Amino acid sequence: MNEQETRTEYILPALRKAGWGIVQGSRIREEFPISKGRLMGAGQRSKPDKADYVLQYRNRNLAVIEAKRKDADFTEGVAQAKDYASKLQIRYSYSTNGLRLYCMDMQEGTEGEIAVNYPTPDELWEMVNGDYEKENINSNEWIRKFDAIPFETKSGLKPPRYYQENAINNVLKRIAEKEDRILLTLATGTGKTAIAFQIAWKLFKAKWNLKGDGQRSPRILFLADRNLLADQAYSSFNEYNAFEEDALVRIRPNEVTKKGRVPTNGNIFFTIFQSFVSENNGATNFGQYPKDFFDFIVIDECHRGGAKDESSWRAIMEYFSPAVQLGLTATPKRIYNTDTYKYFGEPVYVYSLKEGINDGFLTPFKVKEISTTGDEYVYTSDDEIIEGEVEDGKTYTQSEQNRVIELMDVERYRVQLLMNAIDQNQKTIVFCATQAHALAIRNLINQISTSKNPDYCHRVTADDGKLGEQHLKDFQNNEKQIPTILTTSQKLSTGVDAPEIRNIVLMRPINTMIEFKQIIGRGTRLFDGKDYFTIYDFVNAHHHFQDAEWDGEPVDPVEPKERPKSTPLPHTEFPPLVEEPEPPRRMLRIKLADGKVRELQHMVKTKFYSPDGKPISAEEFLQSMFGIIPELFKSEDELRKIWSKPDTRKRLLEELADKGFAK
Repeated sequence: MNEQETRTEYILPALRKAGWGIVQGSRIREEFPISKGRLMGAGQRSKPDKADYVLQYRNRNLAVIEAKRKDADFTEGVAQAKDYASKLQIRYSYSTNGLRLYCMDMQEGTEGEIAVNYPTPDELWEMVNGDYEKENINSNEWIRKFDAIPFETKSGLKPPRYYQENAINNVLKRIAEKEDRILLTLATGTGKTAIAFQIAWKLFKAKWNLKGDGQRSPRILFLADRNLLADQAYSSFNEYNAFEEDALVRIRPNEVTKKGRVPTNGNIFFTIFQSFVSENNGATNFGQYPKDFFDFIVIDECHRGGAKDESSWRAIMEYFSPAVQLGLTATPKRIYNTDTYKYFGEPVYVYSLKEGINDGFLTPFKVKEISTTGDEYVYTSDDEIIEGEVEDGKTYTQSEQNRVIELMDVERYRVQLLMNAIDQNQKTIVFCATQAHALAIRNLINQISTSKNPDYCHRVTADDGKLGEQHLKDFQNNEKQIPTILTTSQKLSTGVDAPEIRNIVLMRPINTMIEFKQIIGRGTRLFDGKDYFTIYDFVNAHHHFQDAEWDGEPVDPVEPKERPKSTPLPHTEFPPLVEEPEPPRRMLRIKLADGKVRELQHMVKTKFYSPDGKPISAEEFLQSMFGIIPELFKSEDELRKIWSKPDTRKRLLEELADKGFAK
């Protein structure tokens, strides 16, 4: 009897006998999807994770069951069941062969064989929630109301992923427990806006509000630091067609100025901080609202200064202090006692970039480290000084290039290397040292590219205003191929939802882990036919991958030494809220001697990454592959035997793919 026959003849009847799928509100979810399978290249994915059964009651996942064939050991599925239960935040997991049943309590850490009598839906609910409900009578009422409302899935087209469901439920539980400062940490591209929508939907349908009387739906504010992010959130909420047309309100500063007042009719409001702190008739826009007007506030990209005392963000959040405030971030930074984690507390859920890649919800990447003989420069008399004054004997480092000194011959060489390396039809973002540098790189790309389209490459920075915003919108449109390349300095490090991006190019030093993660996140979104994206690193930024902070566990905030009150907190660890126009500066400009230009050389090193997201060498990649081969076959004769039959050959290739080695 194979596994499917065992499930049909033994396991399903036992579940039905216990009332699963029969008792109202209970469901047996077979082949419950967890991961999509890591992208392996050549259009292949590793085998996706699917739980054999997930038992649901009252719209909550309560148990996971791993089934094995009748003649297998009934504990063979223990490791899988525990892994799935951990991912799904489920307390009870089971492993069975239909004849015997092994139960594991993930919360208490107890396990052992039990009789093959599954608990009924009500019994399992009591096992999972009984103690909590008795100890938290007040909050339990709201949790039940939230659970009673199904997720809005747009007719099944957009169900939340398992980690999104975890994040939503964890936030709603804290709201029910009357916590007023909540933090979610999820990697870029994992759907934080979708999570915010589902939370807002459940709060709205349950008629939760700060008074707790259930008499009216809440007023919710979505705050971002850029119009692009606010517009994207507003559009995303509208995509579900779930709220009434007048429930969603986009607060625009020009409309507020024109009308002389802020909008108050609606339920979910979207705006940016800069608009809210603008003044009309001597008063800030946010000050026109009563302090208790909003019940719930979502702060997008909250690590970008929102919790710092000096920030205008903080003024808004303190003004609306009665509201429950949810911070969304991909890269929280916790250095001083007034930063993000001190303000919001520890995150109630964390989903990392590594998890997203290994689950197949984010695109993996490879890194090409490119160094040139022009990375450092010392002036010699055969070079021509075009502008500025040079220091004899000084070594101008890579970090000084395009900030202190301009070597356009070196930049042209780098751009030529880039254009030779990439598919020039693939969408690419190039991060430059300054807006002026981004302008120069744009010009060089258009001069060197094979494209005949005048809009092939554009710069998008603060100086480019509305025209730059339009170029960005065209770039983000998957139906448009032009512009193909954008150059920028800081503006595109966050908020650019362009799934088709295949190349991220670093032509300026990346000084903080926050900014590094933000930039890498531009390429991680999934797109049909996109197996990976490539990071072209001209500035040695790849050293951030070696940092424990790259994708490690969060650490506790470091308490600062006492400082005088007059000393402001440093701003260097946080990217600016917006890219300000740069003041004109006197740059040292050098034209290299012809011989030096012809002698420029480079070295390219490709970095491989293991299935757990760690950088490894090509040698380590091959060693790890050969190291697992004895698990799959013992000899050359056995390999020939396996390879000679289509079904065993297919199984071998699947096993190799599951272990991280696609053909």
